Parts: sequence; C-alpha cells; structure tokens
Amino acid sequence: MRPGFLDFVKSVLFGFGIVSVSHVIFTIFSQTIPSTVIGFFRDVSAAFILMVVFAFAFTWFLKARPHNRPKRYAVIVFDVFGNQTEITGLRTDFKNHDVAWSFMKQYKNDYPLHNFAMVSDAPNSEKKTIFRYI
Repeated sequence: MRPGFLDFVKSVLFGFGIVSVSHVIFTIFSQTIPSTVIGFFRDVSAAFILMVVFAFAFTWFLKARPHNRPKRYAVIVFDVFGNQTEITGLRTDFKNHDVAWSFMKQYKNDYPLHNFAMVSDAPNSEKKTIFRYI
C-alpha cells in the first residue's frame, strides 16, 4: 500500500464519521477505563492497608495492658544448703526494684556463701513472686 492511499482512506473514513467513532472507542478502552479501574483498585488497596494497620494497632492495644508493678520488694537470704536464713543488720525491705537489686548485688559481694532472692507479693496471689535470684 502506498502512503497516499492510506491518507485517502483516512480522509474518506473521517468524512463518514467512522474515524472519530473509532477514535472515541479507542480513547475509552485505552485511557478512560484503565485509569478508572486503576484508580479504584488503588483506593481499595489503600483502604485495605489502612484497615490492616488499624486491626494490628487494636490487637496490640488489647494485649499491651498496663502491668501491675509491686509497691514493695523484699530480699530473702538463703544459706549454702538452700534454707532460708536471716543475717542481722541487712536491709531487706525496699520500695524500689532498682534499689533492691543494687543492695542484692552488694550483699552477694559481702556474703559470697549466701544466695539472695528479690521477691514481692503479687496483688492477686498468695505466693511471693521471685524477680531476681543471685
């Protein structure tokens, strides 16, 4: 086919309105519909991701409850045989976890043949909970 003939066919088809209709159909199926569908799926995927983020945050919030920290800590002394004993002159009641731990480490250095346990009364339990043991 010659290039002049192709231009003639286009001009004839354009005269009958066929080229403009095909151009509209081509524009609808190549640009309008894909851009609408892609935009829709982009919005749906963004909403899905946002929903997953909120679901994760909600489950994390339910699991991350505030911990009931004890108000008082005690240091218990054990001898070489594992029996609970008392050493006179040792401070055994504390209001702070870090202070009790610091005193336990010092006691372990001063009395190497004894073991020490930091315990606290749990609010809802009869048994004492051991936090640290050296």
